[in-house]
Amino acid sequence: MLGKGGFGMVHKGVLPDGKQIAIKRLCKSSRQGIGELKSELVLVAKLRHRNLVSLIGVCLEEQEKILVYEFMPNRSLDTILFDVEKRKDLDWGRRFKIISGVARGLQYLHEDSQLKIVHRDLKASNILLDFDYNPKISDFGLAKIFGGDQSEDVTRRIAGTYGYMSPEYAMHGQYSAKSDAFSFGVLVLEIVTGRRNNGSCNSEQYVYLVNLVWEHWTRGNVVELIDPSLSGHPSHVDQVLKCIRTGLLCVQNRPEDRPAMSSVNSMLTSQSVRLPSVSMPAFCDRLSGCSDNSESESSNGMTITKLEPR
Repeated sequence: MLGKGGFGMVHKGVLPDGKQIAIKRLCKSSRQGIGELKSELVLVAKLRHRNLVSLIGVCLEEQEKILVYEFMPNRSLDTILFDVEKRKDLDWGRRFKIISGVARGLQYLHEDSQLKIVHRDLKASNILLDFDYNPKISDFGLAKIFGGDQSEDVTRRIAGTYGYMSPEYAMHGQYSAKSDAFSFGVLVLEIVTGRRNNGSCNSEQYVYLVNLVWEHWTRGNVVELIDPSLSGHPSHVDQVLKCIRTGLLCVQNRPEDRPAMSSVNSMLTSQSVRLPSVSMPAFCDRLSGCSDNSESESSNGMTITKLEPR
């Protein structure tokens, strides 16, 4: 068994030709319905990109609901990034590879594929790593396809993961490619700092990472938040600061103020692109904790969250 969530179990398997695979088997009590499973199947089967996990096979017969994916030997990003010992394996070169790869994968989903897709649940546990730590975006159960010139949509069923959801989606059910950009910004800040975006709302250690980074950014001492395991590589500080700034641009309050993923990729890879100035990110007036938030969380970290407008 590789892992489990509210949907069921993920097991490692081997095909007759010796190819290793990951088998996602939906349990009968799963909150993920057949509709979401078929949505994931249709989407992943049509997508081909080096930074998206590849679907190998499927079974929807009788009581069995199974998806078979390529096997990722380094599992998901969260299992390494948030482990005090394992994160030491993530030097800055690998972290930047992960950030850049996820950005390219999102650009493909939003702009370059035959389908325009919003993922809606981008987070560290949905980024899988292959043998060389190349990232692959996974879990398309909540993804939505946009048709024609459609750029946004509204849903009454707000499903995602607390801490990664953009304010317009969490409060009003409005989602777009800029919602994914927000989630990407949070992910970037997690990768740079080695910190989870949020702790327990009942804990004195509760920290909303975006707030923390913004406070240090405005004080001019944001380098203090860089993961200590990266402190021995001062030559990368400029690139790290660029990633932090890009992350803050992605978590701006208004969707129109967040960059498209093609722009993000230009920011990350080009030396000549000038990054825009950064304004106060979303939710930065919620430094006191979670008293204004109401959320319901399932066993696999999926949440339905309602936030009072600012």
